[in-house]
Amino acid sequence: MKPFLYIGLLFTLLTTSGCWDRTEINDLAFIMGTAFDITDDGDYILSHQIAIPSSSQGGPGSGGGGNEKFFVISAVGKSINEAFYRLQKKSSRRLFTAHRVVIFIGERLSKSGIEDILDIYTHDSKQRLKTYMMVVKGGEGRDILKVKYPFEQVPSEAIKEMEALNNELAITLRDFFQASSGEGISPVLGAITPDGITEGLKEDHIFKLAGSAIFKDFKLAGFLNESETNGLLWVTDRMEYGSLNASLPETDGTVGMILAKANRKITPQIIGDQVTFKIQLQGEGNIWENTTNLDIRKPENIKLVQKALETSVEKQVKDTLTKVQSQYKVDSVGFGREIYRNKPKQWKALKAGWNDRFPEVDVSLEVSINILGSGMAGPPLHLERKEIKK
Repeated sequence: MKPFLYIGLLFTLLTTSGCWDRTEINDLAFIMGTAFDITDDGDYILSHQIAIPSSSQGGPGSGGGGNEKFFVISAVGKSINEAFYRLQKKSSRRLFTAHRVVIFIGERLSKSGIEDILDIYTHDSKQRLKTYMMVVKGGEGRDILKVKYPFEQVPSEAIKEMEALNNELAITLRDFFQASSGEGISPVLGAITPDGITEGLKEDHIFKLAGSAIFKDFKLAGFLNESETNGLLWVTDRMEYGSLNASLPETDGTVGMILAKANRKITPQIIGDQVTFKIQLQGEGNIWENTTNLDIRKPENIKLVQKALETSVEKQVKDTLTKVQSQYKVDSVGFGREIYRNKPKQWKALKAGWNDRFPEVDVSLEVSINILGSGMAGPPLHLERKEIKK
């Protein structure tokens, strides 16, 4: 029986497949962030921010620095693919992109066009479509990769946390692809910039979100500032949480509100050759600041504050629409998409000439802000009773 047992074991060994193509984790270089820039000659500069494994860091008595958590490598190529393989030649481990958090694109490259960058993400199944994309306003992408952000061991992780706070526009590869391939809307990206106005840190140790970047035909058309980006969030129904601030000139002060809920409704109307849009915005939240002399617990004063906040939102949205309609002339807010969804037959007739029609469409705007409560933001406590407006 033993010979038959040995033969059976040998047969099992020969026919059982093993992990012959397995890649050990020690053979991988984890890319956390990527940057794309362009040279004066039109070549691509590809840069990767790579995490340094803890086992590779020098400990006490090792003679190494032991403090660095990441490093940045760059290579130049006529194409993205050529630059990537030149980068691989600089790494002793296989470059691994599945953990990448963010892709930075330098402003100069963004102006020349980003179609080639997008193309590589449509062919490689290992690319994560949830990766954030951002334009570096006034700088190069690789400069942001080098910033040693103090809160996170690897700075690219800070972008993920900042975007999760929903403070400004957060756009992923998937979002960009959906907009660029969809009907009636042009894509936008978030913007970022180095920031040296921070006490206690060196200038290369901090960065900040800097509004949004408007694209037309895959080329950067321009930027929206913080206020205009808030207007874009409102009109594209991306405003989830945020803050509102408004001045009350008659009281020489301001009020601030934390949004708890925001809604948007767009209604397209087409009569003959006339195309108009009605935008209705609703928001509600709590007052968190009051530097006026108003006791905003009083109903009549709440109405004043509500009106001021509504006017502030109106200005944000109107400034945004002026920028994208009159200056950039690109439908980044998705008016065409609303026609496509609600009036598909009319969209077929408008689609071919929509880029020329969009700057001329009329827009009416209605804003309604509801104050849920004033909390402790009644009249400022330092004012005397006679100074408070009841």
